[in-house]
Amino acid sequence: MAKARGRGKPLRRRDRRGGPGSGRRKPCQFCRDKIEQVDYKDVGTLRKFISEKGKIRSRRITGSCRRHQVQIARAVKRARELALLPYVNEGGRDDSPRRERGDRDRDR
Repeated sequence: MAKARGRGKPLRRRDRRGGPGSGRRKPCQFCRDKIEQVDYKDVGTLRKFISEKGKIRSRRITGSCRRHQVQIARAVKRARELALLPYVNEGGRDDSPRRERGDRDRDR
């Protein structure tokens, strides 16, 4: 008689497969398109690698390889220097409201 699979004790959370850290990495967009050098003048492409606050996104988020991530960072910095890209988001403020030091003291 064959054993019934999938019956018995439920799997623990740590034993389950397929969490947020599993799966294949995204292929590098520049390697896939066979682009050797990232161009600082291509502002439309570079905007994909910048967050809403104006920070350069990490390799883990963008899915680019190490070589192209270094080129992206250099291109973004050059584009910022030439005023093609902003250093911070529009308006220069965060999306979330921040509390000032005086506001905290008043609440106590």
